[in-house]
Amino acid sequence: MKGATAPTEGIPYERTNRVVRTVSGDTRFPTVAPGREPGGSRDGTAPGSGTRSGARGARAVGTRPYGTGSSDAEPSDAGLIEASLTVPERFAGVFDRHADEIHAYAGRRLGPEHADDVTAETFLVAFRKRHRYDTSRPDARPWLYGIAGNLISGHRRSEVRRLRALARAPRDAGERGAHEEERGAERASAAALRPALAAALAGLSAAERDLLLLVAWADLSYEEAAEALKIPIGTVRSRLHRVRGKLRRHLDLPEENV
Repeated sequence: MKGATAPTEGIPYERTNRVVRTVSGDTRFPTVAPGREPGGSRDGTAPGSGTRSGARGARAVGTRPYGTGSSDAEPSDAGLIEASLTVPERFAGVFDRHADEIHAYAGRRLGPEHADDVTAETFLVAFRKRHRYDTSRPDARPWLYGIAGNLISGHRRSEVRRLRALARAPRDAGERGAHEEERGAERASAAALRPALAAALAGLSAAERDLLLLVAWADLSYEEAAEALKIPIGTVRSRLHRVRGKLRRHLDLPEENV
């Protein structure tokens, strides 16, 4: 990517929205009912229960239809991984459930030119290491995001260049085409913050950016983010507290009220 060229796909409204909600209680960005801790509830329950909609394993909308989804009657991820130790083909069920959202996450962080490779490598590494998976954890998403994050770390310079290019992009660069008809007051507010948000993300350390985006974009709870990053839950809370302060100052957002 050339430094002077802005990416054609910027940070979309929903992703801008989620980062803002993670660092501030600003009610201009209401996509989740108030009273919920970003990535989980106040009482520590995982997303998917209470006010947040969607099943715990629901897949995010990807840039292309990688997986085919799964039904509630199917076994857990842990069950599929355990079964794949004797019948390797069963691991395809894990891919079908989660490949779309891993692809979307990689695309948001690195751009579509890297998303296919990161997604393919994530599941290749997961398949090779499936015998190490802790089957007491039914949801494999934190494990998969941890693998994807390690792969994304090999593209740090590309990620920072992309964010800096987005910071220089016109305010509506990510709102053209199919998104045009979706604009509203909230989207206009989010669009106004996009260049500043991209610059703020570029200014974070790799560890800070990884944690923030796992919570804000991958929708992991604090416990799941700790599992993905292999760090204590206390480190997640203290690091995210520092990140919130940095982004609130950079984006000129109000103090957190949750």
